[in-house]
Amino acid sequence: MNSPGSIRTLSHLKASGKAIGVGGTFSKSSIGDFTSKLKRIKFQLRTFAKGPTVLSQEPSKMVHKPANYDRWPKESLVKRVMELEEELKRREQAPEIQRQERAEERALAAAVTSTEADLKAAEKKKKKAAKFDPGKYSTRLIALKFAYLGKNYNGFEYQSSAKMPSIEEELWKALVKSCLIFPERPDEVDFGPWEYSKCGRTDRGVSAFGQVIGIRVRSNKPLPKEEPEQTGNEEDDVVMAEAAQQQAKDSEKAAAEVDHQKPKWDPIADEIPYCRVLNRLLPPDIRIMAWAPDLPPNFSARFSCRERQYRYFFTQPAFAPMPSTLEPPLASSGQKSGGKQGWLDIDMMRKAAKMFEGVHDFRNFCKIDPGKQITNFSRRIFESDIVEVKDLESDLPYLGLPEFQPPAGSDGSHPKVYYFHVRGSAFLWHQIRHMVAVLFLVGQGLEPPSIVQQLLDVEKNPRKPNYVMADEVPLVLWDCIFPKLSDEEANAVVPGSSGDGKDSHDPEAEGDVEMVDSIDWVWMGEDDPMSLYGAQGLVTELWGTWRERKMDEILANRLLNFVANKPDIDRKLIKGASSAPPKGIKKVYEGGNKAQFRGTYTPLFKRQLLASAEEVNDKYAQGFGFKNAEEMTKTKNWRSAIRERKDKNKKGGRSKAGGAETPVQESSS
Repeated sequence: MNSPGSIRTLSHLKASGKAIGVGGTFSKSSIGDFTSKLKRIKFQLRTFAKGPTVLSQEPSKMVHKPANYDRWPKESLVKRVMELEEELKRREQAPEIQRQERAEERALAAAVTSTEADLKAAEKKKKKAAKFDPGKYSTRLIALKFAYLGKNYNGFEYQSSAKMPSIEEELWKALVKSCLIFPERPDEVDFGPWEYSKCGRTDRGVSAFGQVIGIRVRSNKPLPKEEPEQTGNEEDDVVMAEAAQQQAKDSEKAAAEVDHQKPKWDPIADEIPYCRVLNRLLPPDIRIMAWAPDLPPNFSARFSCRERQYRYFFTQPAFAPMPSTLEPPLASSGQKSGGKQGWLDIDMMRKAAKMFEGVHDFRNFCKIDPGKQITNFSRRIFESDIVEVKDLESDLPYLGLPEFQPPAGSDGSHPKVYYFHVRGSAFLWHQIRHMVAVLFLVGQGLEPPSIVQQLLDVEKNPRKPNYVMADEVPLVLWDCIFPKLSDEEANAVVPGSSGDGKDSHDPEAEGDVEMVDSIDWVWMGEDDPMSLYGAQGLVTELWGTWRERKMDEILANRLLNFVANKPDIDRKLIKGASSAPPKGIKKVYEGGNKAQFRGTYTPLFKRQLLASAEEVNDKYAQGFGFKNAEEMTKTKNWRSAIRERKDKNKKGGRSKAGGAETPVQESSS
């Protein structure tokens, strides 16, 4: 953008010693610069109020389209505001600029003594910025497998109203900057034209180590030779076809002679190093790990995926235990079995986790989104278990002291790390975090393992008890599996279809519980080992990310152990000081970094119950004038109808219809 100071005035010219007037001379480059700047300034002033300009593919056509600022990332919006502020300053200075323009135009007219041919020659010498021409490149559909630490992101899916960036937003910026995709509006996040598909939509704070997307990107593969156009005259076309055939034969013969000198195009060695290109542009906590050059027909990262694996990590003990001398009696703690606060009963958690396996209705283990009007809450779980992580060392020696140990003792050093391992065909909104929350209640002895079966019995318990789901940060989308599909399945690409062609959520269907990924991934380092261990290699960079966090962990570990060991709590320097927590107060672990202090624990089915899925869906439909959800979903293009009603409500000042899970009184049924 030009500032007023960038315009060369008559005073600047005089100060630089350039001759001005009929007999004076300017360099050809100076003339070109003046002309270009004058044209550009006039154009900016004329088009300032029209907003961003979108050029069509034909250079001669310029179309003004209103920008969709709802799809602009925050960085682009801030940049646009700064541009508009600068333009406002220029408008205020417009009279002075116009005066300078007229003076410089007179100076140019007086100074130019060369012929018109000289001016044209000067224009030719002027360097023009090279523009990216998408027509010169081929494209290909590829899949990318990548990982990210989600703590600093507002989830995977792009949301323009979010205060934090999303993973998709960062991917979009890297893809655009590297020219792997070339949208007309680079500032608007719109993956639609690029055959884009995503496997999982992780929520805010959730990480992924095996996320997959499919997308059409630029390729180094040479474009095929263009066929000669038909003239419409049969005789001419026959002659041209014969000539083309002869030319093709000659070309093949010539190519065969130099075949040993010019190798064929290699789809991996000669291709753009997609992983390295994107990793140079992405934040350090988002890393592309592999790409797939050959995909099955009708590949969709969402619908071709038949198994998703999640892991939820937690520590043992789950929170800081108290010394035995300060603990309340077991009877007042609300626990139904022997144990020490902070320590989880891993065996009971494992027993409860196994009850998730198979096909079940998980409406009591999810958050209902009425905007999607889901009526089928059945999902198949292939495997569900509690697994110890064996290769982690982060001991806190004070936990080995007798007063901090559970009554039955505990083997080895602590804290230990475990994870809830679950493999399934698909999952509902917040399903994993609800499952983990119930397992933590079982591990603390607050609920029996049979609570899982009770919650899965939706005939008897159609309403979900009001309980808190577990924290999001320890959850990881571990992997996504794409098994080999039959031709019929590949052509159908229907969600919920298992490898045997039957609905994987059907209790009668025999789902394949041991799926094998059929995608031939090209992992970083398999093409070039230095891309893994070099100066900017994937392992090298991830080591830096790990070590930074490891140092934080080590310092926090040493500080915690120091503080826990240093004081002598038996001294009791203040007489009458409380030596136990207040009665009726209990620590309950709900999945965060600390336990929550609660009153007397209330069993799940003695709590207030939430509205059933049908009631939530009906309430949402009634908010838009429908009788119930069934009537709304039978309406053609009901989502478009709802958007129209929302727009009318906004114009009329009416509030948006609700749809959140609402507590209701427990019915007699």
